[in-house]
Amino acid sequence: MLRLENLDKQYPTGDRAVKGVNLTIPEGQVLALIGPSGAGKSTLIRCINRLVEPTSGHIWLDTQDLTRLNTAALRRARRKIGMIFQEYALVERLTVMENVLSGQLGYVNFWQSWFRKFPQSTIDEAFRLLHRVGLDSFADKRADALSGGQRQRVGIARALLQNPNLLLVDEPTASLDPKTSRQIMRLITELARERDLSVIINIHDVPLAQMFAQRIVGLRMGEVVYDGPTDGLTPDVLTQIYGEEDWTTDADSDADSEDADEAAATKTPMTSTLSDVIPGVTS
Repeated sequence: MLRLENLDKQYPTGDRAVKGVNLTIPEGQVLALIGPSGAGKSTLIRCINRLVEPTSGHIWLDTQDLTRLNTAALRRARRKIGMIFQEYALVERLTVMENVLSGQLGYVNFWQSWFRKFPQSTIDEAFRLLHRVGLDSFADKRADALSGGQRQRVGIARALLQNPNLLLVDEPTASLDPKTSRQIMRLITELARERDLSVIINIHDVPLAQMFAQRIVGLRMGEVVYDGPTDGLTPDVLTQIYGEEDWTTDADSDADSEDADEAAATKTPMTSTLSDVIPGVTS
């Protein structure tokens, strides 16, 4: 279980990115963290594993207060905190298998990590994870030869090879197409159920969060302004999180309306071709 108590992060500039956040995430729960850009979502996630040092407050993972750990103890605690990054954080020149095995670097000594020598049981588990994420035939392929969705699957397998209790996921679908985004979110939530993992997902796509998360936390200017079920995201709540907007109108309808208004304003003739309106395009 993860528990945050009055967590605060203030940068040297004086900006408070996280303001007195209190959250409890039980085992097996998938929580989506939503909010506008600059709301403090990524900072909050990175404070939990202390990639960003919190200014004050407490971070309890089970019975251990992560904010009180020294460097060596923190390194050991991080073994139980997997992280999946928006930009994948893979070593491009290494193979898929080598990238997955790097999830065990916290468990081996320096020389084993230097020569990439891992126990056979670890290698067997890495193969099982690659099969589970649908990449068992890609083990020997270099990371720089993969698509975005495939890279994210490698990142998921690497995080799970740590055998974590907590999974932190930072914008996993930001660079992916809609279909792949759904597949990645489905994979993360399925694995969370299979392993009884607590998961925090920082995500901009609200419908995707509602589709796959069990709980939504909305941040605005570093503060929690909503904490509840996915079906509680009413237009009023979304306005509280993101600001004033017509949340009852479909985005496609908005786009169609804007296109119609623009066409009327410019009075483009119906006989116009693409080359008439977009320079450089031939019909």
